Amino acid sequence: MEHDGLVVRTGPRVTSSNPLESISRMTRMPQPRSSDGADDPVDVLGVPEALDVPTIDSVMGEVGALAVGDAGEDPTHAVPAMAPVSPGTTTPATPAAPSEPEVVHPDGFAPGEWRGDRPGVVPPRPQAWLVALLGAMSAIFAVTVDMYLPSLPTVAREMRVSDATSQLTISFMMAGAAIGQLVVGPLSDRIGRRRPVLIGAALHVVACALVLLGSGIGVFLGLRLLQGVAAAALGVCAQALIRDRYSGPVAAATLSRLMLVIGVAPLFAPSVGGFIAHHWGWRAVFAVLAGCGLFVLALCWRMLPESHPRQRRQTGGIGTALRSYRVLFGDPRFLALAVLPGLVSSALIAYVSGSPFVLQEQFGLSVGQFSLFFAVGGMLLVGMAQVNAALVHRYAPVRIIRLALPIQLSFAVALLVVAVTGIGGVIGFLVVLAATLSFQNFVPPNATALALGRHGDRAGAAAAVCGSLGALLPAAISPLVGVFGGTAIAMAAVMAGALTLALLVVAFGTPAYRSGGWTTGRD
Repeated sequence: MEHDGLVVRTGPRVTSSNPLESISRMTRMPQPRSSDGADDPVDVLGVPEALDVPTIDSVMGEVGALAVGDAGEDPTHAVPAMAPVSPGTTTPATPAAPSEPEVVHPDGFAPGEWRGDRPGVVPPRPQAWLVALLGAMSAIFAVTVDMYLPSLPTVAREMRVSDATSQLTISFMMAGAAIGQLVVGPLSDRIGRRRPVLIGAALHVVACALVLLGSGIGVFLGLRLLQGVAAAALGVCAQALIRDRYSGPVAAATLSRLMLVIGVAPLFAPSVGGFIAHHWGWRAVFAVLAGCGLFVLALCWRMLPESHPRQRRQTGGIGTALRSYRVLFGDPRFLALAVLPGLVSSALIAYVSGSPFVLQEQFGLSVGQFSLFFAVGGMLLVGMAQVNAALVHRYAPVRIIRLALPIQLSFAVALLVVAVTGIGGVIGFLVVLAATLSFQNFVPPNATALALGRHGDRAGAAAAVCGSLGALLPAAISPLVGVFGGTAIAMAAVMAGALTLALLVVAFGTPAYRSGGWTTGRD
């Protein structure tokens, strides 16, 4: 550049963040030549002697300032050259401060940040094959429960036990699922997601295959407990994997799409299980379940990625797991979000457990008519889950929860009114019941995604708490339908009561909606 008629060559740009290396490079710079070919006296910085140059102390100070400014930056970023020195001064002009480079995660988002709250950034969408695989992992539990249900009377008769004892085979599996989630969740935070999934799938295959060997009720109950633990390992790791790979609206949408796979299982599993038990015996049901587990094991072995890298894993043993749970249970916002799916699901389980008696015995529907309505209800659940998957990309999930839950509660209260007064008869009852069910899947996936988002560093333990509460709360609340008589009024009252509790949790325990984006609830 020209400076008062002189051409000043400031030398090449310094690209090293090491001040000693920078000085060494500057001292090796070639001597510039004047236009007539004579050598101009030049100092080691490449500035003509005609200019008043800074002292060595100021040079060292300038280099030190540049080094300090680069301390937190990528060493590949070039350091801007010093500005020319004005004649008659001893202090060089201060260069413009280099802008701090933004630290960005390889997928385009800052580490630990919600994917859906950066303007102009479109979060990655999960591939269809991964959603299908995670859905198969999550559906193992529902299939293992529902496909076996038609065999309960046969099991009681063949093993010469009471109906209540045969029903313990369901309770033991539910208990195994609750225990398994609490154990496998923090374990997956320590060793990754892939290994617990493979071990759980293999354990499921073995536990189902051993039923074929024949055993008494005691051994059978133990095998059902193991089946619950194994199925829980697959389900809890599927949720943790979603939190590892996605967050914000994408996580909520992915969980909603899992409902499509999980929701289909209860629609067909009882019919398939009844057909198998009728033609080949109830133990053949477990042969098919072992085959399903083997199929999922093969898919996971071949296709399931490890989403929890070593550098993010927790260290330690039982103490670390207990600390994780202490942190989770010490977070009231997390607990509120984790309780919501269980309370809303309690209304659904109250319908599932009470509807056979209410619709067939009280309202006189035939088996075929009941099956048709049950299928319609299942399709509503699946379809509205996909509506939620689309909505979360446009509206904050907390806002969806706060709008959908009061509507669902209003329909449940209307259902109770219809049951008490008889307005509309059986048609009116079925229409209002279907409307209540249609809003079922707006809360659980969104609340679960929000809960997992608060503790991404311990997603396995967080998913375990959500899953356990989601199993234990319905198990505690839904039997109230039978306690209160198993009537339409009892079923509607339990559904309305569970949804009322959920609305209270939303009103006092969940984060307020912030206009303009996703809210994590960290306020």
